[in-house]
Amino acid sequence: MVRCGYRFSIGSLYSLMVVLSLCPRGMQAGPPFVTDDPEPVEFRHWEFYLASQDGKTTDGWSGTVPHVELNYGAVPNVQVHLIAPLAYDAPSYGGHHYGYGDTELGVKVRFIQETQGVPQVGTFPLVEIPTGDSDRGLGSGRMHALLPLWAQKGFGPWTMYGGGGYCINPGEGNRNWTFLGLVTQCQVRKDVLIGMEIFHHTATQSGDRVDTTFNLGTVIDFSHQVHILFSAGRSIDGPTEFQAYVAFQLTFGPEPPDSHQGAAGGLQ
Repeated sequence: MVRCGYRFSIGSLYSLMVVLSLCPRGMQAGPPFVTDDPEPVEFRHWEFYLASQDGKTTDGWSGTVPHVELNYGAVPNVQVHLIAPLAYDAPSYGGHHYGYGDTELGVKVRFIQETQGVPQVGTFPLVEIPTGDSDRGLGSGRMHALLPLWAQKGFGPWTMYGGGGYCINPGEGNRNWTFLGLVTQCQVRKDVLIGMEIFHHTATQSGDRVDTTFNLGTVIDFSHQVHILFSAGRSIDGPTEFQAYVAFQLTFGPEPPDSHQGAAGGLQ
């Protein structure tokens, strides 16, 4: 599932949607965008996402409806990650299929803390386990791995983050591919964040073309625990005619002494 500016990492609406156009099914990033950030979930805190990610090309629609994502701050600066998706494949011609897709596992590690003059830096390797039925278009049939490097820097209400990496994409006709992404976002209110993204990746299969996509997204905090995420976009140069991500997010864990901001309000 490949799979955005705040600090979560639902990492992926199980990539099969937005990233469906970008990568193997699975492997997403930091919702609501494809590009991720290096900031892990706080120590002993949880993120729960109930989400859907959809992508359309000339070949048809595919995505997840829904997928569940869990992130946990296992130790300081380290987050463990799981995405369990119900995937669908609806080609322009042929039968439509729905069922359990490929399972995504990952670990996000931040190894450089942000200071006034230095961005925070981390990595978030992801592995896609082939639990979906590849014969029905619900999985890749092979294990895939995403190896990224992410950086982030805040400037008052503005935050920029991005990076790139390499995807190991085995299988007949598949190609390993590289990617670059950049997100700029602004905390326009204490409870509302908006952002824009440019994401580029090389061909994922023989005969495919490169894809450069543009997305707009928002995170709305209803409370410190309850959040709504949304993004939508399409290719600037490539086959993705439309892609969208929507999620309901719960965040919970030990309360900090002066906790009053939500996920979007917690941006640095």
